[in-house]
Amino acid sequence: MKAHARKHTKDTALLTTVAESIGSALGTIAAKANAAQKVISRSSAVYVVEREGKRLARKSKAVARKTSKAAANLKRSKAAKAARRGLRRASSSIKRAARRR
Repeated sequence: MKAHARKHTKDTALLTTVAESIGSALGTIAAKANAAQKVISRSSAVYVVEREGKRLARKSKAVARKTSKAAANLKRSKAAKAARRGLRRASSSIKRAARRR
C-alpha cells in the first residue's frame, strides 16, 4: 500500500469550514435552549417577590385579627358599657324633660 503523498488542502479547508458551521449552529441551538429554559423556570427575582408578597399578606392578616379583637374587647369592656349606660340615661332624662315642657 502506498502512502498518500498528495496534500489535501482543499478537502481540509472544506471539512474545517463545514465543521465550524455545524459547531456554530449547535452552539446557537444550545444557547437558545438555555435561554428558553431560563424563561420557563422561575428566576430568583420572581421567587423573592412572591415570597415577600406572601409574607406581607400574612402580616396584614395577623394585624387585622389583632385590631378586630381589640375593637371587640373595647365594645365589651366595662368602661365602654358604663359610658353607653350614662349616655342612655342622659338621653332618656333629656327626653323626659322635653316631654314635661
